[in-house]
Amino acid sequence: GRCYPQDLKAEKDSLRMKCTFIVYSYKYVHADGRVSYPLCFIFSSPVGCKPEQQMMYAGSKNRLVQIAELTKVFETRNPDDDLTEEWLKNHLSFFR
Repeated sequence: GRCYPQDLKAEKDSLRMKCTFIVYSYKYVHADGRVSYPLCFIFSSPVGCKPEQQMMYAGSKNRLVQIAELTKVFETRNPDDDLTEEWLKNHLSFFR
């Protein structure tokens, strides 16, 4: 089914205190009307996450991004507030 960035917030209890990798294909409408479907990689590393877990995820993030050839890579330390469509659009606007 279809999933929107704010739908990820429904998982906020599971995202709140642990690191997570999220790969998300988003329908992005450019200012000139073109439509693209960028594959976004989001590394969620919440404040308060266990340091061992942060190191494990941070250490494997770059290799995963490289192997999967992901180009839209973002990070959040506050998934409760950041995982919105507006947040994603703002980050994608740098890739015109």
